[in-house]
Amino acid sequence: MPRAQHPTLARLIAALAALLPALAGAQEEPAPPSRSLAEATRGWAQALGEKGDQLMASLGGVEADELVPQLLAWGREMSDLGLIIAISVGLLVLLRPLARPAFNRIEGWAQRGDARLRSARRTVGVMGAAGADLAVLAIAWLAGYAIALGLLGETGSVEPRQSLFLNAFFMVEGLKAGLRIFFAPRNPQLRLVPSDDRRALYWNGRLARMAGLIGYGLLFLAPLITLTGSPALGRATVVGVMVLAFLYALFLAMHNRKQVRQRLQAAAAAAEQLFARKLLTAMAWTWHWIVILYFGTLTLATIVQPETALAFMGQATLQTAVAVGAGVFLVITLDQATARRIQLSETRRRHFPQLEQRLNAYVPILLKVLRAGIIVVVIAMLLDAWRLLDFTGWLTSAAGASTLGMLLSVALVLLAALGAWLLATSYIEHRLNPDAGRGHPSAREQTLLSLFRNALAITLLTLTAMIVLAELGINIGPLIAGAGVLGLAIGFGAQKLVQDIITGVFIQLENAIDVGDIITAAGITGTVEKLTIRSVNLRDLSGTYHFIPFSSVDSVSNFTRHFAYHVGSYGVAYREDVDQVSRELEAAYEDLKAHPDPEIRHAIYKDFAVDGVASLGESSVDIRVRIQTAPGMQWAVGRAYNALVKKRLDAAGIEIPFPHRTLYFGQDQQGQAPPLRLQQDSSASAGPRLDGDSASARGPSAGGGTASGAAGTQPGYDGPGEDA
Repeated sequence: MPRAQHPTLARLIAALAALLPALAGAQEEPAPPSRSLAEATRGWAQALGEKGDQLMASLGGVEADELVPQLLAWGREMSDLGLIIAISVGLLVLLRPLARPAFNRIEGWAQRGDARLRSARRTVGVMGAAGADLAVLAIAWLAGYAIALGLLGETGSVEPRQSLFLNAFFMVEGLKAGLRIFFAPRNPQLRLVPSDDRRALYWNGRLARMAGLIGYGLLFLAPLITLTGSPALGRATVVGVMVLAFLYALFLAMHNRKQVRQRLQAAAAAAEQLFARKLLTAMAWTWHWIVILYFGTLTLATIVQPETALAFMGQATLQTAVAVGAGVFLVITLDQATARRIQLSETRRRHFPQLEQRLNAYVPILLKVLRAGIIVVVIAMLLDAWRLLDFTGWLTSAAGASTLGMLLSVALVLLAALGAWLLATSYIEHRLNPDAGRGHPSAREQTLLSLFRNALAITLLTLTAMIVLAELGINIGPLIAGAGVLGLAIGFGAQKLVQDIITGVFIQLENAIDVGDIITAAGITGTVEKLTIRSVNLRDLSGTYHFIPFSSVDSVSNFTRHFAYHVGSYGVAYREDVDQVSRELEAAYEDLKAHPDPEIRHAIYKDFAVDGVASLGESSVDIRVRIQTAPGMQWAVGRAYNALVKKRLDAAGIEIPFPHRTLYFGQDQQGQAPPLRLQQDSSASAGPRLDGDSASARGPSAGGGTASGAAGTQPGYDGPGEDA
């Protein structure tokens, strides 16, 4: 509690307080243009003289025996305050060098260990050094309070003057400790601001000097003067301190603007993250204006509202520093995470070949969205700190809570949809991957899983869009109804499309076609290269690519389902023994089973079957055989067997007939044939020419016949190569 003042001393202080406004008014009164300098000087002198007379009169009324004890009591109070100042500051000065080895050990610990964990260890080291620095400050501050409570004045109470200093001491020295976290003049490995030792020492000293001037001036000196009974002098002290602080900040900003700009530009050029480059480039050209604007605002606010300005500026500055520091740290951390590719283990890459690529495509997008959200929150916190936007009030309101809940719900829905898509596609790739240990997937499995992936993508996209719109407060009922009407209209206008899809669904359900099959559809035979829900794409033997919608498919002929047959019809001359020919065909089959190509050997499923004489042709006897083969291998097996049959029949001397004609010259009524007239051509190269107008062609002779049918053919398709 403040001690009671003597009435005479109170009158003296009141006289001094009355003198200050007059002096201020005399200094601030503008001189009219018509008044000369002498008149202005005379007016100020008269005002000063009058106030001086009032002061002397007040002093003359003070008796010496009353003034001296009061001055002695005031001196004792100042001596007690000086003792507390000396003890607190002295302890801080003595303990800080003793704590320096701890800082050095923390710095060494932060540099040890795995390089990948060095950033985390450095962060822990910076926090540990800051804690040690604050611990030293707390010891000195508590020692000052202990002296004030136990040794000076009444036990258990602290004088207001002492409390003012101790509070100002803790706040100002705590701010200086915070500056040492960023600059760390003696521990470069714990320095958050990249700089050399000389510049770090320079800026730490200048900013600590600025903090001491403002902190001790506004938190201790001005309140102390006001406490002695002179509010006007206290306000004048506040104005003087802030003007000095503004001028000092202006000098520092303008004196170092080029040097700091060059360093910021160099740091921007060396930065790997895009956000860091843009931020540093913008700061390089605006940092000094930001400093001047900040200290100018602080000075004006302190002069206009000295009671609340310092608390407001301190809170706004602290909130700004915390918001910007946390935001920059999080954004840079996210940029570093985005710059690094996600790498899966070799086992996971083998089982899920596309998962790593998808993660490296999706995760950076998520991190960029999160970075944008962090920047928005930081800007909102800055506006809230300077009372340009009541962000905290909006968050605690019903509208803010509702909006925040809506954004969180939308984010969770999007993350859930993305996670479901990643899980489903990864599982499908695992099933389709032959290196996953499950063997090669069947063609049906490939087709159905590919169709399921497309259907899942459409379903997830539709459901996610509907849920997000519902979370945003949009009524999706009319949208669903409108989509139904639109779908009905599209169905009427696109009947072919609907027919394509319905036919394709039933074809897939009945497992009629798979990718890689050889089919005949819509009169076109070829290999299925692509199969969707509404079309099948074929490539024929000549390499032509056919796009066939399912609405054009009435029937499907699949040549590669379960097994196949090579059906061969081999024609021989009428004079040949059928039993001997059958034996030669069986021998050719035995040769086929010993074929040098293992793919041909493995494609033969069952024993050879001779069906017998299939037909008696114009010039040949046709004997049919069948060989059961693997699906799609009937053409390759047929080509190999045809070659072996040709060799066997040639070796046995069995004639394979070919088409030929017999010329008949006719007969007269007596049964005599007309003479055959030959004419020698004049050209040396030409032989004798047959000249008979009565010559005519007649049917085949008894010893010949027409060519046999093609062996081993399939309707409309000559058969693909062995790699079909």
